[in-house]
Amino acid sequence: MLGQFLGRLCWNPFVIGHEDTRQMLICCLCCLTSSEPQNAIEKKANSWIKGLFCHLLSSSGKGEEDPHIFAQLGCTATDYYDKLLENVISSLIKQLRQSHQDNRTPILAEQVRSISIACIPILTLPEVVPLLEALLLYHGTEPYEVLDSQFLCAVSDAVQRKKIALSESAVLSLWLRHLPSLEKAALDLFQRLIALQSKSFTEMEQIIKDSYLPAAACHLCIFRVTEDFFRSAILESEGNHKIITIIRLFTNCFIHEYYKDNTKARLPLRAYFSHKNTPLVLALLRKVEGLLSSTCIQHLQTIVKMLKHEESNERSHENVFQSWFLLIRLGGWVDIAAEQLLTSDPEISDDLLWLLAFYYNPCNESQSRGRTMIEAKAVYECLMSLRRSSSICSMSFHKLFADETKSNTWHPCTLQLIRHLCVTFIVFYPECHTVAKDCISHMTQTQEAASEVSDVLARTLSRLDIPGMESQKIITIVHELLQDL
Repeated sequence: MLGQFLGRLCWNPFVIGHEDTRQMLICCLCCLTSSEPQNAIEKKANSWIKGLFCHLLSSSGKGEEDPHIFAQLGCTATDYYDKLLENVISSLIKQLRQSHQDNRTPILAEQVRSISIACIPILTLPEVVPLLEALLLYHGTEPYEVLDSQFLCAVSDAVQRKKIALSESAVLSLWLRHLPSLEKAALDLFQRLIALQSKSFTEMEQIIKDSYLPAAACHLCIFRVTEDFFRSAILESEGNHKIITIIRLFTNCFIHEYYKDNTKARLPLRAYFSHKNTPLVLALLRKVEGLLSSTCIQHLQTIVKMLKHEESNERSHENVFQSWFLLIRLGGWVDIAAEQLLTSDPEISDDLLWLLAFYYNPCNESQSRGRTMIEAKAVYECLMSLRRSSSICSMSFHKLFADETKSNTWHPCTLQLIRHLCVTFIVFYPECHTVAKDCISHMTQTQEAASEVSDVLARTLSRLDIPGMESQKIITIVHELLQDL
């Protein structure tokens, strides 16, 4: 009867919540313990008392005050607490992972929520990480989120601050359960890339891949969230070229991750891009590697035709924006257009100039795109005349920017397009290589201009620096120009 009475007191929170009464109970249990149990009843009693010891010590956190207690348990205080934590976590993980077979009672949603709340103050402990992952990967039959919102926020913050490292599957589950954590991860990635001083696309791509966002975006729900995030970033920055560069790089990383593992059942790649013109999506997704110049030109004319048709039939700003938003994410063909414009038959120059003008000036406010095309075509014709000349000096190239230095009449969109054309001409026309550094230096008098030129050079390097491409001379000159910048 005394043992039963003590046992009930040990589970009464009002009794064990006070340090003095808890210590009294521990002393009483020590008196009841048999140092040398003689029969099965005494052994069973010792086992029961040991369980009560564990309960009382774990509720107080001060068992180390009485070393005689741990002598009874046969371990040191440090070993006890380590083993206790390990056993508790193992038990909870087992409960979370248990199946509904063998007539087992499934863990209740309220229990799962209570466990998640209990983890909040200790979630940065390495020993607790397996339990965090088990909680994040838990999927019951409830039609609502069973994990506590504060727990999800705390885990998200710890992951962002690199205080804990979770498996990719656990991070994916966190983002699917908790939208703010996904948005926070996307924002953190953007901020790091914008602050990055390096012009190396390789370094930027590595940061993007390390964020795990491109791989997670293979899940359509997450892709849609990142798409909306990019759309908002573009609109708020008014088409800032740094934002466009980041979005293009992210999309390239996502496509790489999509093709990386063909064993998983996924939707067709075209289904990820929410544009009603599926042929346009497929055209922009087509890979350029291995295609002849004539095939590239033909394909570019097809893209231009579809974009013009879209713009003529759907004159609303939203529809034009959707076409442009698709083009900047899958913008590889825009760079091909600039290259083909300056190295191929001039008969298709108007179509390619239109594509470049649409890329840099999609809004066409007050018919400004027509003006952009006229001014860009004048520069294009000057570049073609330089191409026909026997030699090129830096001064002849400087004349192209005479209007820019004398006045500020060129629209910013026009300036971006013209810089793109000039950089492409310098890179792909061998006679310019001897004066390339001087020409680029003249074009990059402002920080904004230097940033735009660096982007074009870095995209060119990323496109050409792949196995099997015979472009070593061009790659070398682009490397040198980037180093100078």
